[in-house]
Amino acid sequence: MEKSIRVLVANHPRLMREIVLTTFADQPDIEIVGEVANESEISESVKRTLPNFVVIALDHPGRRPAICDELLREHPEVRIIAVAPEKNCIVYYWASFNIHSNDVEGFHGPALG
Repeated sequence: MEKSIRVLVANHPRLMREIVLTTFADQPDIEIVGEVANESEISESVKRTLPNFVVIALDHPGRRPAICDELLREHPEVRIIAVAPEKNCIVYYWASFNIHSNDVEGFHGPALG
């Protein structure tokens, strides 16, 4: 089966990257096209790998990182999922430059149990 969803994992906390990679590893339709540890490498990695989704860490919940604006301007076809790596985990999804934030899920409790 050909994998149809291309994902670039671009979280700087290593543990968050590993959690995302492990979560997607067994999904038959998802292909991890790259892993990036530094925000400065994200834009170039998106150009090179052409993902459908970029999963990033959200350093300041409630505020979209500047890299998201850059990616949405340069690659409007890319969708961004941002995960807050803290005790009260929040997931945001951005599909367009005009959407400033859209809470997908609020999770009250530790992410690892």
